[in-house]
Amino acid sequence: MTLLIANRGEIAVRIARTAREMGIRTVAVHSDVDANAMHVAACDDAVCIGAAPPGASYLSIPALLAAAKATGATLLHPGYGFLSESAELADAVEAAGIAWVGPTGDSMRALGGKLSARAHAASLGIPVLPGTTPSPTAPVAEQLAALRALGLPLLLKASGGGGGRGMRQVDHLDELEAAWRSAREEALAGFGDGAVYGERRLTAPRHIEVQVFGDGAGVVQVLGERDCSIQRRHQKLVEEAPGWAEGSPLAAARPALHGYARAIAASVRYRSAGTVEFLWDGQEAWFLEVNTRLQVEHPVTELVFGTDLVRSQLALALGAGVPYVGEPRGHAIECRVVAEDPARGYLPSPGRLGAVQWPSGPGVRVDAGVRAGDEVSPHYDALLAKIVVHAGTREAARQRMIRALDDTVVTGVATTVERLGDVLRSDAFARGEHTTGTLEGLPPRDEIDPAWILAASALGVQGAGVSEGATAIPGPWQALGRFT
Repeated sequence: MTLLIANRGEIAVRIARTAREMGIRTVAVHSDVDANAMHVAACDDAVCIGAAPPGASYLSIPALLAAAKATGATLLHPGYGFLSESAELADAVEAAGIAWVGPTGDSMRALGGKLSARAHAASLGIPVLPGTTPSPTAPVAEQLAALRALGLPLLLKASGGGGGRGMRQVDHLDELEAAWRSAREEALAGFGDGAVYGERRLTAPRHIEVQVFGDGAGVVQVLGERDCSIQRRHQKLVEEAPGWAEGSPLAAARPALHGYARAIAASVRYRSAGTVEFLWDGQEAWFLEVNTRLQVEHPVTELVFGTDLVRSQLALALGAGVPYVGEPRGHAIECRVVAEDPARGYLPSPGRLGAVQWPSGPGVRVDAGVRAGDEVSPHYDALLAKIVVHAGTREAARQRMIRALDDTVVTGVATTVERLGDVLRSDAFARGEHTTGTLEGLPPRDEIDPAWILAASALGVQGAGVSEGATAIPGPWQALGRFT
């Protein structure tokens, strides 16, 4: 039994780890610049599939199928990003007699594109934000006219995109055409699909998503929800599960959101892991999109439910049913360590890594895709690792994450580590009142008052927080600043 992992970085390493535990042989694919990457070393075999540009390697269906055939792969897991939501790849893999570890091509066509998913959700009576439904072949003037009619503020989105790519915020009509062309170009380069539509933009919502797992025959299990509101450029940086505390205004929305997610997945006989995303405007939840794949933030769900979603995906592809999952326990938070420079608008920071030290200890998990000395390539996503913590309460988890971030060292490139610490220490996050605008609303690091940091760190640290062994006061390393 051989699994080809059609991806790179931390998700490829993470998939390989579970496959190894299941006794499944693994094959990595890599571009020429990734020959010595960590995900290659994590697998039993490896195949070079092309040059560094994604279109010549990780986005090449012929190259992936050739690698699978050459290595005798019986399963193929796409991870997330790249071709993970490609119905064309799913169909081609299954036509080749290889088990596709994910939803069917038909499910992807129904739900994977944002436009088709919006229409499908609306047909089920699920609230959908006002938006445009352009034909990709419609004249440019016609598409822009529909966007102007929608009104401001609005958000342009690539229909086939993800990870914040192909998205542009528009607050003034004179910005519209340039933003539309920029979003379209980015979508074409990243996903091979230039369809762009507009959606009425909520200014400071909460971003909530529901994890589903289906058996392909109509049975759908809901594994709670996650809050993913801490974002920059519409890309998530901090995620947590459960999505809110009991007694919060959002708590009353939980049954409806879970019901919406189950209905959407069941309506297409969804198979494997998927996520249904919503925005909460303070009064109502609005359908956002469906991610027909494993999510970057799946570890927080795994820790809260005590399960392994990749194992479940592989087992289902091998003929097992939907696994039983018990009740959620405690609280989990994930922080993404990304090679970006927060002081420069989160611009990518490629380069060679120097020292790398990840945190450890009870309740701490690190899914990393790099090691000391590795090269962070400008060709790919800049995610280096995910630090994930679990504790009995949200406050205990927050304090544990603060300590974990303080223990993290990455040199050679700029990273998000220190800014993540600012978020975790902020009043808004500590009180669970954060929104998608919280990160951008934080003061620049050189304007942060140390007294404010200490006060925010100490918020609510009583009882369970102390019993988890947390420390509210920053140590000397964060006072000096990291060597980045």
